[in-house]
Amino acid sequence: MAGPEPLPIVRLRHWGRWVAAAIIVALLVLLGIALGNAQIAWNQVPDFVFYKVMATGLLNTVVLAVLSQAVAIVLGIVIALLRRSANPVARWFAAGYIWIFRGLPVLLQILLWYNLALVFPVIDIPFLVHEQTNVLISAFTAAFLGLALNESAYMAEIVRAGLNSVDSGQTEAAKSIGMTPAATLRRVVLPQAMRVIIPPTGNDFINMLKGTSMASVIGVTELIHAANNISSNNLLVMETLLAAAVWYMVVVTVAGVGQHYLERAFGSVDQMASRGPLARAGKALRGVPLVRSARV
Repeated sequence: MAGPEPLPIVRLRHWGRWVAAAIIVALLVLLGIALGNAQIAWNQVPDFVFYKVMATGLLNTVVLAVLSQAVAIVLGIVIALLRRSANPVARWFAAGYIWIFRGLPVLLQILLWYNLALVFPVIDIPFLVHEQTNVLISAFTAAFLGLALNESAYMAEIVRAGLNSVDSGQTEAAKSIGMTPAATLRRVVLPQAMRVIIPPTGNDFINMLKGTSMASVIGVTELIHAANNISSNNLLVMETLLAAAVWYMVVVTVAGVGQHYLERAFGSVDQMASRGPLARAGKALRGVPLVRSARV
Protein backbone atom coordinates (compact mmCIF):
# COMPACT_ATOMS: atom_id res chain seq x y z
CA MET A 1 0.00 0.00 0.00
CA ALA A 2 1.41 3.33 -1.07
CA GLY A 3 2.09 5.86 1.64
CA PRO A 4 0.70 9.39 1.67
CA GLU A 5 2.22 11.72 -0.88
CA PRO A 6 4.65 14.24 0.57
CA LEU A 7 3.34 17.72 1.06
CA PRO A 8 4.57 20.19 -1.54
CA ILE A 9 7.14 22.74 -0.39
CA VAL A 10 5.92 26.23 -1.12
CA ARG A 11 8.48 29.01 -0.86
CA LEU A 12 7.29 32.09 0.97
CA ARG A 13 6.92 35.18 -1.18
CA HIS A 14 8.55 38.11 0.52
CA TRP A 15 6.79 40.79 -1.48
CA GLY A 16 7.56 43.46 1.07
CA ARG A 17 11.28 43.02 0.52
CA TRP A 18 10.97 43.37 -3.22
CA VAL A 19 8.77 46.46 -2.87
CA ALA A 20 11.24 48.06 -0.47
CA ALA A 21 14.13 47.24 -2.83
CA ALA A 22 12.24 48.75 -5.79
CA ILE A 23 11.52 51.94 -3.83
CA ILE A 24 15.18 52.28 -2.85
CA VAL A 25 16.34 51.78 -6.44
CA ALA A 26 13.79 54.32 -7.68
CA LEU A 27 14.97 56.89 -5.13
CA LEU A 28 18.58 56.32 -6.16
CA VAL A 29 17.67 56.81 -9.81
CA LEU A 30 15.82 60.04 -8.99
CA LEU A 31 18.81 61.24 -6.98
CA GLY A 32 21.11 60.49 -9.91
CA ILE A 33 18.85 62.40 -12.28
CA ALA A 34 18.71 65.37 -9.90
CA LEU A 35 22.49 65.46 -9.56
CA GLY A 36 22.86 65.16 -13.33
CA ASN A 37 20.66 68.21 -13.85
CA ALA A 38 22.27 70.22 -11.04
CA GLN A 39 24.40 73.28 -11.79
CA ILE A 40 27.65 71.41 -11.23
CA ALA A 41 30.48 71.21 -13.75
CA TRP A 42 31.01 67.46 -13.33
CA ASN A 43 33.68 67.38 -16.04
CA GLN A 44 35.95 69.60 -13.94
CA VAL A 45 35.74 67.55 -10.74
CA PRO A 46 38.35 64.95 -11.91
CA ASP A 47 40.76 67.78 -12.71
CA PHE A 48 40.49 69.18 -9.18
CA VAL A 49 41.02 65.72 -7.68
CA PHE A 50 44.59 65.67 -8.98
CA TYR A 51 45.55 69.29 -8.28
CA LYS A 52 48.90 69.65 -6.53
CA VAL A 53 47.37 71.47 -3.56
CA MET A 54 44.77 68.68 -3.27
CA ALA A 55 47.56 66.10 -3.19
CA THR A 56 49.26 68.10 -0.43
CA GLY A 57 45.99 68.21 1.49
CA LEU A 58 45.55 64.45 1.09
CA LEU A 59 49.07 63.79 2.37
CA ASN A 60 48.60 66.06 5.39
CA THR A 61 45.22 64.47 6.14
CA VAL A 62 46.61 60.94 6.14
CA VAL A 63 49.79 61.84 8.05
CA LEU A 64 47.89 63.83 10.66
CA ALA A 65 45.33 61.05 11.14
CA VAL A 66 47.90 58.25 11.36
CA LEU A 67 50.18 60.12 13.77
CA SER A 68 47.30 61.23 15.97
CA GLN A 69 45.77 57.76 16.10
CA ALA A 70 49.11 56.08 16.82
CA VAL A 71 49.88 58.40 19.72
CA ALA A 72 46.29 58.10 20.95
CA ILE A 73 46.57 54.29 21.03
CA VAL A 74 49.79 54.41 23.07
CA LEU A 75 48.40 57.00 25.49
CA GLY A 76 45.08 55.16 25.66
CA ILE A 77 46.76 51.92 26.72
CA VAL A 78 48.73 53.74 29.43
CA ILE A 79 45.66 55.57 30.75
CA ALA A 80 43.60 52.37 30.67
CA LEU A 81 46.24 50.55 32.73
CA LEU A 82 46.34 53.46 35.19
CA ARG A 83 42.55 53.33 35.42
CA ARG A 84 42.79 49.66 36.42
CA SER A 85 45.70 50.24 38.81
CA ALA A 86 45.52 49.44 42.50
CA ASN A 87 47.03 52.86 43.18
CA PRO A 88 44.15 55.28 43.93
CA VAL A 89 46.20 58.30 42.80
CA ALA A 90 46.80 56.67 39.41
CA ARG A 91 43.11 55.80 39.10
CA TRP A 92 42.00 59.33 39.90
CA PHE A 93 44.56 60.79 37.50
CA ALA A 94 43.34 58.53 34.69
CA ALA A 95 39.69 59.34 35.44
CA GLY A 96 40.46 63.08 35.43
CA TYR A 97 42.40 62.78 32.17
CA ILE A 98 39.47 61.04 30.47
CA TRP A 99 36.99 63.51 31.96
CA ILE A 100 38.86 66.55 30.60
CA PHE A 101 39.94 65.41 27.14
CA ARG A 102 36.72 63.54 26.39
CA GLY A 103 34.57 66.38 27.68
CA LEU A 104 36.03 69.24 25.65
CA PRO A 105 35.16 69.51 21.93
CA VAL A 106 38.00 68.63 19.59
CA LEU A 107 37.86 71.99 17.84
CA LEU A 108 38.13 73.79 21.18
CA GLN A 109 41.19 71.73 22.11
CA ILE A 110 42.83 72.52 18.78
CA LEU A 111 42.20 76.23 19.27
CA LEU A 112 43.53 76.12 22.83
CA TRP A 113 46.78 74.55 21.70
CA TYR A 114 47.06 76.94 18.76
CA ASN A 115 46.68 79.96 21.05
CA LEU A 116 48.84 78.61 23.87
CA ALA A 117 51.35 81.44 23.28
CA LEU A 118 48.82 83.87 24.74
CA VAL A 119 49.27 82.14 28.11
CA PHE A 120 52.85 80.84 27.86
CA PRO A 121 54.88 83.00 25.43
CA VAL A 122 57.95 80.86 26.04
CA ILE A 123 58.19 77.14 26.75
CA ASP A 124 61.09 76.63 29.13
CA ILE A 125 61.92 73.13 30.32
CA PRO A 126 65.32 73.08 32.07
CA PHE A 127 67.99 71.18 30.17
CA LEU A 128 65.48 70.24 27.44
CA VAL A 129 63.95 73.15 25.60
CA HIS A 130 63.78 76.95 25.70
CA GLU A 131 61.86 78.27 22.74
CA GLN A 132 59.07 80.60 21.70
CA THR A 133 55.72 78.87 21.93
CA ASN A 134 54.70 80.06 18.47
CA VAL A 135 57.77 78.35 17.06
CA LEU A 136 57.24 75.05 18.84
CA ILE A 137 53.49 74.79 18.37
CA SER A 138 52.74 75.34 14.72
CA ALA A 139 49.29 74.92 13.20
CA PHE A 140 50.04 71.29 12.33
CA THR A 141 51.35 70.59 15.86
CA ALA A 142 48.30 72.19 17.45
CA ALA A 143 45.98 70.06 15.31
CA PHE A 144 48.02 66.96 16.14
CA LEU A 145 47.88 67.61 19.90
CA GLY A 146 44.17 68.38 19.87
CA LEU A 147 43.25 65.29 17.86
CA ALA A 148 45.63 62.88 19.59
CA LEU A 149 44.80 63.86 23.17
CA ASN A 150 41.07 63.85 22.54
CA GLU A 151 41.24 60.45 20.86
CA SER A 152 43.48 59.03 23.62
CA ALA A 153 40.65 59.53 26.14
CA TYR A 154 38.31 57.46 23.97
CA MET A 155 41.01 54.87 23.34
CA ALA A 156 41.54 54.52 27.09
CA GLU A 157 37.91 53.52 27.53
CA ILE A 158 38.04 51.19 24.52
CA VAL A 159 41.16 49.45 25.84
CA ARG A 160 39.70 49.24 29.34
CA ALA A 161 36.56 47.61 27.95
CA GLY A 162 38.70 45.13 26.03
CA LEU A 163 40.77 44.26 29.10
CA ASN A 164 37.65 43.85 31.21
CA SER A 165 36.21 41.43 28.63
CA VAL A 166 38.96 38.90 29.38
CA ASP A 167 37.99 36.49 32.13
CA SER A 168 39.95 36.97 35.35
CA GLY A 169 40.68 33.25 35.37
CA GLN A 170 43.06 33.80 32.45
CA THR A 171 45.18 36.13 34.57
CA GLU A 172 45.08 33.82 37.55
CA ALA A 173 46.18 30.89 35.40
CA ALA A 174 49.09 32.92 34.03
CA LYS A 175 50.15 33.87 37.57
CA SER A 176 49.97 30.24 38.67
CA ILE A 177 52.63 29.26 36.13
CA GLY A 178 54.93 32.08 37.17
CA MET A 179 54.30 34.66 34.44
CA THR A 180 55.06 38.27 35.32
CA PRO A 181 52.27 40.88 35.10
CA ALA A 182 53.88 42.41 32.00
CA ALA A 183 54.16 39.01 30.29
CA THR A 184 50.59 38.16 31.28
CA LEU A 185 49.33 41.39 29.76
CA ARG A 186 51.38 40.97 26.58
CA ARG A 187 50.88 37.27 25.94
CA VAL A 188 47.54 36.40 27.55
CA VAL A 189 45.27 39.39 28.10
CA LEU A 190 45.94 41.68 25.13
CA PRO A 191 45.65 38.98 22.41
CA GLN A 192 42.17 38.11 23.69
CA ALA A 193 41.16 41.71 24.31
CA MET A 194 42.04 42.67 20.74
CA ARG A 195 38.79 41.07 19.52
CA VAL A 196 36.92 43.75 21.46
CA ILE A 197 39.40 46.58 20.91
CA ILE A 198 39.86 46.46 17.14
CA PRO A 199 36.30 47.17 15.86
CA PRO A 200 35.76 50.44 17.78
CA THR A 201 39.37 51.45 17.16
CA GLY A 202 38.87 51.04 13.43
CA ASN A 203 35.74 53.16 13.60
CA ASP A 204 37.60 55.80 15.60
CA PHE A 205 40.39 55.90 13.01
CA ILE A 206 37.84 56.49 10.26
CA ASN A 207 36.40 59.31 12.36
CA MET A 208 39.94 60.61 12.82
CA LEU A 209 40.46 60.77 9.06
CA LYS A 210 37.35 62.91 8.76
CA GLY A 211 38.06 64.83 11.96
CA THR A 212 41.27 66.22 10.51
CA SER A 213 39.02 68.59 8.56
CA MET A 214 38.76 70.69 11.74
CA ALA A 215 42.42 71.57 11.31
CA SER A 216 41.39 73.77 8.38
CA VAL A 217 40.18 76.34 10.92
CA ILE A 218 43.76 77.13 11.94
CA GLY A 219 45.18 77.00 8.42
CA VAL A 220 46.46 73.44 8.10
CA THR A 221 46.42 72.45 4.42
CA GLU A 222 44.31 69.32 4.63
CA LEU A 223 41.62 68.32 2.13
CA ILE A 224 38.99 70.89 3.13
CA HIS A 225 41.53 73.73 3.27
CA ALA A 226 42.94 72.63 -0.09
CA ALA A 227 39.46 72.67 -1.62
CA ASN A 228 38.84 76.16 -0.23
CA ASN A 229 42.15 77.36 -1.69
CA ILE A 230 41.13 76.16 -5.14
CA SER A 231 37.58 77.53 -4.99
CA SER A 232 38.81 80.92 -3.81
CA ASN A 233 40.48 81.32 -7.22
CA ASN A 234 37.84 79.89 -9.56
CA LEU A 235 34.65 80.20 -7.41
CA LEU A 236 33.72 76.58 -8.25
CA VAL A 237 32.85 75.72 -4.66
CA MET A 238 30.78 72.56 -5.17
CA GLU A 239 33.20 71.11 -7.70
CA THR A 240 36.22 71.48 -5.42
CA LEU A 241 34.31 70.16 -2.41
CA LEU A 242 33.25 67.12 -4.44
CA ALA A 243 36.90 66.57 -5.36
CA ALA A 244 37.77 66.57 -1.66
CA ALA A 245 34.84 64.19 -1.04
CA VAL A 246 36.32 61.75 -3.57
CA TRP A 247 39.58 61.57 -1.63
CA TYR A 248 37.77 61.22 1.69
CA MET A 249 35.83 58.26 0.33
CA VAL A 250 39.04 56.70 -1.00
CA VAL A 251 40.96 56.90 2.29
CA VAL A 252 37.92 55.86 4.35
CA THR A 253 37.36 52.85 2.07
CA VAL A 254 41.00 51.80 2.39
CA ALA A 255 40.79 52.16 6.17
CA GLY A 256 37.57 50.13 6.22
CA VAL A 257 39.16 47.32 4.23
CA GLY A 258 42.13 47.31 6.58
CA GLN A 259 39.82 47.17 9.57
CA HIS A 260 37.97 44.20 8.07
CA TYR A 261 41.14 42.16 7.64
CA LEU A 262 42.39 43.07 11.11
CA GLU A 263 39.10 41.95 12.61
CA ARG A 264 39.26 38.71 10.64
CA ALA A 265 42.84 38.10 11.75
CA PHE A 266 41.84 38.44 15.41
CA GLY A 267 38.56 36.56 15.00
CA SER A 268 36.28 39.60 15.38
CA VAL A 269 34.36 38.98 12.13
CA ASP A 270 31.38 36.64 12.36
CA GLN A 271 30.34 34.13 9.71
CA MET A 272 27.70 36.33 8.14
CA ALA A 273 29.93 39.43 7.93
CA SER A 274 32.75 37.50 6.26
CA ARG A 275 30.61 36.72 3.19
CA GLY A 276 30.15 38.93 0.18
CA PRO A 277 27.56 41.74 0.56
CA LEU A 278 25.94 41.04 -2.82
CA ALA A 279 25.47 37.37 -2.01
CA ARG A 280 23.97 38.20 1.38
CA ALA A 281 21.60 40.75 -0.18
CA GLY A 282 20.43 38.28 -2.82
CA LYS A 283 19.78 35.57 -0.25
CA ALA A 284 17.92 37.98 1.99
CA LEU A 285 15.59 39.02 -0.83
CA ARG A 286 14.92 35.39 -1.75
CA GLY A 287 14.26 34.46 1.87
CA VAL A 288 17.15 32.00 2.01
CA PRO A 289 18.71 31.62 5.47
CA LEU A 290 22.11 33.36 5.60
CA VAL A 291 23.57 30.93 8.14
CA ARG A 292 23.01 27.20 7.81
CA SER A 293 22.20 25.27 10.91
CA ALA A 294 24.83 22.85 12.13
CA ARG A 295 24.35 19.18 11.20
CA VAL A 296 23.87 16.75 14.01
